[in-house]
Amino acid sequence: MPDSVSSVTFPPAFLWGAATSAYQIEGAVREDGRTPSIWDTFSHTPGRTIGGDTGDIAVDHYHRYRDDVALMADLGLNAYRFSVSWSRVQPTGRGPAVQVGLDFYRRLVDELLERGIKPAVTLYHWDLPQELEDAGGWPERDTAYRFAEYARLVGEALGDRVDNWITLNEPWCSAFLGYGSGVHAPGRTDPAASLRAAHHLNLAHGLGATALRSATPARSQVAISLNSSVVRPLSQDPADLDAARRIDDLANGVFHGPLLHGAYPETLFASTASVTDWSYVLDGDLRTIKVPLDALGLNYYTPSLVSAGTGKAGGPRADGHGASEHSSWPAAEDVLFHQTPGERTEMGWTIDPTGLHELIMRYTREAPGLPLYITENGAAYDDKPDADGRVHDPERIAYLHGHLAAVRRAIADGADVRGYYLWSLMDNFEWAYGYSKRFGAVYVDYRTLERTPKSSARWYGEAARTGVLPGVGTTV
Repeated sequence: MPDSVSSVTFPPAFLWGAATSAYQIEGAVREDGRTPSIWDTFSHTPGRTIGGDTGDIAVDHYHRYRDDVALMADLGLNAYRFSVSWSRVQPTGRGPAVQVGLDFYRRLVDELLERGIKPAVTLYHWDLPQELEDAGGWPERDTAYRFAEYARLVGEALGDRVDNWITLNEPWCSAFLGYGSGVHAPGRTDPAASLRAAHHLNLAHGLGATALRSATPARSQVAISLNSSVVRPLSQDPADLDAARRIDDLANGVFHGPLLHGAYPETLFASTASVTDWSYVLDGDLRTIKVPLDALGLNYYTPSLVSAGTGKAGGPRADGHGASEHSSWPAAEDVLFHQTPGERTEMGWTIDPTGLHELIMRYTREAPGLPLYITENGAAYDDKPDADGRVHDPERIAYLHGHLAAVRRAIADGADVRGYYLWSLMDNFEWAYGYSKRFGAVYVDYRTLERTPKSSARWYGEAARTGVLPGVGTTV
């Protein structure tokens, strides 16, 4: 058992970062040749987002990136994970790159390196060029090949200065929220299409990782970020255990099976036989998908608690992924999701750091020797400035302390966790929730776009500078 000091002291080389994504922060959606992505289309469709909010301006990072990088440096962060807007670089999703689009990311990376901040580039964070969706989107095999072409273009442009790469962010959300429940772009509700999309996202990762490695120096590290779920049964009743296994296959096995083990779970094939015959998995696909990884990114927010249902009535409407009459879980519509006990964030998600420890240790066992990064973890709260303009968010500090302590426990238990990226650097466009949920460590006044570090930002910065977690009540 580690002593009380080592349990909150992190290795010297540990990366302390924050994360964002292009559509959530950049704005400038019609500048320098950028064309619409599926999220532009989705957010401009009435009824799709709270308040009709869009990312047209977002927090204007496209024009304010130098100030944002200076803010990161002032806080003491040594890593920053951001995504590239595919339609800013390759407006139609195919063909040559638009150099002015790539120039923005060149300037951003140069600014980060000048400030001593290590960039981690995510190639795809949900913003498929609309033209590719019009051609069928992720359910179509060709989209995976278009992604590989795009990966090569970005790798050629930034590979001389970026070492850490992430192919896809949370492909589960792209497949099952985008094409299953329809709560994310492109808003389609076809269970069979969601499973096809999942396979083609896996294929895109394999093809994209290979393309990246061909276009970047040997020192490059290629990873993928999964929002793997911690799925717990409501009871030890065999029916509840089976329900948990079915959801685990759809949440986790559909991705880490082929990525880490070169095969989809046979139980997944059996459970989804009523929806698809998986004939789109072609010879050679699994070899392509199981390209060696240099690291694995894990995104974690809250665990899932499930039980067997008695039919489709009720269904998985409390799974934490937004309201829809359609399920995110193909062929598992009868499984019931339950609110886990404990305090909740503004998203209604239960705060449970034990789930993060459990997730890390699972992948330590499943992929021994593979370095892990926590590429997203954070919480939304209803933050407001006080009379002096300061933003105090003690709830987020407590959340971060609990989850970072869980990461350190996992390291003490033998896990090779090399970094943590707080979600998110600043308040931003929270997808279908618009601007109604604030995940940022930095408060953004959406009228003026002024940035104000919250007390959690200073707390986290102190942890980043010292490698030691300050106390929950510490004022920095």
